[in-house]
Amino acid sequence: MSDTPPPPPGSAPPPSSDDDEQEVAAPSGSEEHRFPCTQCGADFRFDPVAGKLICDHCGNVEDFEGGEDVPAIRELDFEAALGAQLPDAEMEETRVSSCPNCGAQVEFSADVHSSECPFCATPVVTDTGTHRHIKPKGVLPFQLDERAAHKAMTEWLGKLWFAPNGLKEYARKGRKMNGIYVPFWTYDAQTRSAYQGQRGTVYYVTRTVTRNGKPTTVREQRIRWRNVRGRVQRFFDDVLVLASRSLPKKYTDNLAPWNLNALEPYTPHFLAGFRAEGYTVDLSEGFDEAREIMDAQIRRDIRFDIGGDRQRITHVDTDVSGVTFKHILLPVWMAAYKYKGKSYRFVVNGQSGRVQGERPWSAIKIAIAVILGLIVAAGIGYLYAMNK
Repeated sequence: MSDTPPPPPGSAPPPSSDDDEQEVAAPSGSEEHRFPCTQCGADFRFDPVAGKLICDHCGNVEDFEGGEDVPAIRELDFEAALGAQLPDAEMEETRVSSCPNCGAQVEFSADVHSSECPFCATPVVTDTGTHRHIKPKGVLPFQLDERAAHKAMTEWLGKLWFAPNGLKEYARKGRKMNGIYVPFWTYDAQTRSAYQGQRGTVYYVTRTVTRNGKPTTVREQRIRWRNVRGRVQRFFDDVLVLASRSLPKKYTDNLAPWNLNALEPYTPHFLAGFRAEGYTVDLSEGFDEAREIMDAQIRRDIRFDIGGDRQRITHVDTDVSGVTFKHILLPVWMAAYKYKGKSYRFVVNGQSGRVQGERPWSAIKIAIAVILGLIVAAGIGYLYAMNK
């Protein structure tokens, strides 16, 4: 067992800069994985369509096999990880340095001694510090190549009528998108919950009331409440939690669903030509969010168990046991554009092609729509007045 506990993973996310070029900013702590071509020495890249390593310089194509050296995807013990008792084989160390301009943590491979911050392009010289963290267990390989992701993004923008035409055209001509493997935690847990509450049964009564001096019969809905208690249990499998602060959470959450059945055991070959981000949400913080997801489902289970027409939940006591987790990487294509002084960032699910991003608005289009609406309203009003 390792006696060295994993430190808190990473710093707060760096702010975006309006002075950046019109390019995507890779998340903090990201690292680009390179594999030399066996024929010419140039870098291989993983091709999502072919599912192979391809050299763009000489055209060499190679398969890669995980072999027996690649361990199967398996869950890790949550309590052991919190107690810094994971085996050394589950941990790794990488060299990091903080960007002097924006504060991002930049990760370097062993043979690199200086680089640019992927957020603000500030030159960064490595220090001698290391960052110890949990290795990824699984990776969901990209299924869409850059061309398909760019097409999905421009089609999404094309459906936004109020988006500026200039931005649509700029994105359509397009800079190359960046492929990023984004870190996530998954949690499994067995839960058993005892609850107290009330079951409501709807019934109706008929009574007579006086309205405008006349008796009127009305039918009123009422609810009869009865105290109840009971137990529910549920096994949660792969509760997914974003382990990054670099990307807007509302966008990455809306990239779901992900088909986690397609996860592959982690091997760096899948990352060839892409960037991979290190997690900045630690394991225990991620589990706090997972518990919120679990608790919401447990309350739905309790309401179903209570039954009746209405339900009230007054108390829930949940026992959580057998918690396990995985650190996995999911594929995201990213693009960012600066248009008339404002930055717009877009993300594409690298498996399904689902798109999310800042919704751009054209003040001119909105003004035209308002004017047209007023003209139509005035025309309807005029016709109505003439008919009177």
